[in-house]
Amino acid sequence: MTRTHTAARRLAPTTWIPGLLLAIGIVALGVAFGPRLAALALVGGAFGAVLYHAAFGFTGAWRVFILERRGRGLRAQMVMLALAVMLFFPVLGAGSLFGTPVAGFVAPVGVSVLVGAFLFGLGMQLGSGCASGTLYTVGGGNARMLITLAFFIVGSLIGTAHFSWWTSLPAFQPVSLVDAFGAGGGIAVSVALFAAIAAFTIGAERRRHGQLETTPVHDTQRGSRWLRGPWPLLAGAVGLALLNFITLALAGRPWGITSAFALWGAKGFEALGGDVSQWGYWQLPGNAQALGASVWSDITTVMDLGIILGAMIAASLAGRFAPNWRIPRRSAAAAVVGGLLLGYGARLAFGCNIGAYFGGIASGSLHGWLWLVAAFAGNMLGVKLRPWFFARPRRTLEGR
Repeated sequence: MTRTHTAARRLAPTTWIPGLLLAIGIVALGVAFGPRLAALALVGGAFGAVLYHAAFGFTGAWRVFILERRGRGLRAQMVMLALAVMLFFPVLGAGSLFGTPVAGFVAPVGVSVLVGAFLFGLGMQLGSGCASGTLYTVGGGNARMLITLAFFIVGSLIGTAHFSWWTSLPAFQPVSLVDAFGAGGGIAVSVALFAAIAAFTIGAERRRHGQLETTPVHDTQRGSRWLRGPWPLLAGAVGLALLNFITLALAGRPWGITSAFALWGAKGFEALGGDVSQWGYWQLPGNAQALGASVWSDITTVMDLGIILGAMIAASLAGRFAPNWRIPRRSAAAAVVGGLLLGYGARLAFGCNIGAYFGGIASGSLHGWLWLVAAFAGNMLGVKLRPWFFARPRRTLEGR
């Protein structure tokens, strides 16, 4: 490619427009709500770039293991989680970071988590994405994922309507490994579990294929790889863990995604004349405060939009931003059903693959481990149902 073509690609509207929007948004947020929210918008953009360049997903990685027993993606998730608990647990045990109070995502362990995570896992395979995967693939130009996102929001809203009933079902009190074993003991227990999962994937892969899958070698100029991608999967794992820790430092809690979808749905419903204020979910203090405030003051909203713009910038720099609006009807139907299941399941399970799985386990919450087991079971069913909607399995680690 000539220098002229390279310069033209750098100046393409799909590169500078989202970059300009992100920059304007960061400045506006800083003026209106302070530097902390502006910094979190920037962190959201960094999340989007890391997710896109490393093609770091959960849906595809789980599907590849279920179908082919290839575990490279799952092992990368274990590396991400191991680094996260090493960073999180000492800080959560202390209760503050740089003078700022911090708290993890620790939730009850009960029927709602079990059912919600299973439904979310099923929705991952039908919707072809998780929470983070939906956002970064929308930013990357996947038009079909706009359908998944729209119904993700609808499902989230419906989940808030039923939230009180589901959470009234039997459940154990929240359990924290940090409280139970201390920071050091919690890290030891968690890392042992991560190692066991990684060892299981290695054994399964070797039994099926005789050897482990090699890491792909990409023909990319060394100086431009980190700008245009693709990145090694392990670089994505490290990047996500570090960015989650930065989120903890700035926001006082881990990275989350789907609470914003519920808020967007509620704001939209009220704009149409509905009233959600009497629903149990919206009477919880934090949720009631978010509902009554500007959506632009919501940390999760700001970071979610940052993810979309960050991924859009990354896709354009990689020369891969090319939306295809021709979506087969069966695929669109799967996106509708998958999105509804993703949104509804996330609310029941106190989070998604980020808030409950990544954030929950990084917080030492037992509900994060229950979420992993139940969601993986849902993925297994979803993989079996995918042939009804898709012509062939998509062998990728990301949820595209």
